[in-house]
Amino acid sequence: MKYNSTRNKNTVVTAAQAISQGISEEGGLFVPQELPKYSADELLALSKLDYKGRAKKILADFLSDFTAEEISESVDAAYAAEKFGGDNPAPISYLHNGDENMYILELWHGPTSAFKDMALQILPHLLTKSMHKVHDGKEAVILVATSGDTGKAALEGFKDVDGTKIMVFYPVDGVSPMQKRQMTTQKGNNVNVFAIKGNFDDAQTGVKKIFTNDAIKAQLADNNKLFSSANSINWGRLLPQIVYYFSAYCDLINAGKIANGEKINITVPTGNFGNILAAFYAMNMGLPVNKFICASNANNVLTDFLATGTYDRNRNFYATMSPSMDILISSNLERLLYHLTGNDDAKVAEYMKSLSETGKYTVDDSVKAKLDELFFGGSCDDKGTQATIKKTYDEEHYLCDTHTAVAVNVYEQYVEKTGDKATPAIIASTASPYKFAKNVLGSIAPEAVSDDEFATVKELSKLTGTEVPKPLAELENAEVRFTTTCAADEMKDVVLKALDI
Repeated sequence: MKYNSTRNKNTVVTAAQAISQGISEEGGLFVPQELPKYSADELLALSKLDYKGRAKKILADFLSDFTAEEISESVDAAYAAEKFGGDNPAPISYLHNGDENMYILELWHGPTSAFKDMALQILPHLLTKSMHKVHDGKEAVILVATSGDTGKAALEGFKDVDGTKIMVFYPVDGVSPMQKRQMTTQKGNNVNVFAIKGNFDDAQTGVKKIFTNDAIKAQLADNNKLFSSANSINWGRLLPQIVYYFSAYCDLINAGKIANGEKINITVPTGNFGNILAAFYAMNMGLPVNKFICASNANNVLTDFLATGTYDRNRNFYATMSPSMDILISSNLERLLYHLTGNDDAKVAEYMKSLSETGKYTVDDSVKAKLDELFFGGSCDDKGTQATIKKTYDEEHYLCDTHTAVAVNVYEQYVEKTGDKATPAIIASTASPYKFAKNVLGSIAPEAVSDDEFATVKELSKLTGTEVPKPLAELENAEVRFTTTCAADEMKDVVLKALDI
């Protein structure tokens, strides 16, 4: 299995090169040259395995330059029961909700209570093994831009991992109080956390500029270091997310909820487009999917793109109660465009150049037709998010966070518009409600909200009879270690200073 760059398909690398490098030299993203295909019989065989077994099979089909032992060791360490509260790190909650077939795929049972753990618990193992294969002896410097969840999950995954240093940048006013506390109290000798004056897109753009700055790369090389990424631009971060869509389908077969081969809908609260792209890859590998439902908050650039074929980030940016989706530049959309254009790297490079220079681009009619066939896009503002949290709790006694609520709301929009109640739907639940306690409690009992974050957490638990995840409860007395704030154009300077270069 080899990988190409979305902006230059003459670039051909191994999986280990793609994972260790993170992003191609010219700024493109690495994509597999081909995808493994799973038949109905192979899906049935997958359903007989546990989550780890499914992960080992799927990862092995993509990581052909890794040994079976390396993959097994990585999977077993990443998805240990003590990290995810059981043998299935991605369980399903079954909601009735009238006659709609809604299945909530809970992806937040890991150590940071967000879906990013599903990939970022295994990425450090894949990355360090890749570095040994390709850049033996060099230290990996992981740069991360985060809209909230990726930062903490990456910090937790890479803390004290030999041969790595990790630096996380988050928008100073663009994450929840719990997310901020998770990052600023992070333990580990190889970690650094910085707030930036700006939004997530500013942080993401700053990281990409550092990645492609030849002078900075040369300085790192002189010091036996190499940049890499833990954002979903890194193939090693995206690949593990494919697993849980197959696993969820297998669990539904085993529970007698669907027949093998029956098509499903997949709804994903979407910001950077990585999570829903993983589902797209799963479909192209043989997962029976009817429609991808792309759910956005008030930052509805993807909703408009799917409706019109024009991606336009020239619009107001909103800081919402679902901050992990407060994004106007969805990086992983580039990978989708590469596949939908028939691997036309020149066209993708042209789109990305236009996005960089003008803030927008328009796809051609053939790509738009494919988008119409595959995707349904919808958006939900904060008012709709609150109403959905309350409705889901009142009717189902199920407590969902602000991002999952956006997905539930947009799925209901899809059902209302299409009448498609018969197709079973998996809804990706991406975070614990306790990461956004003030907004969740404010949706179901606004009078109970306190200015004190942890008093609010305790009240939410008391009112709903649900348990506060242990890693979040322990934050109340954790020491704050990181307080630095910088401007976006100072990011390169703080990186070099932190590396003592």
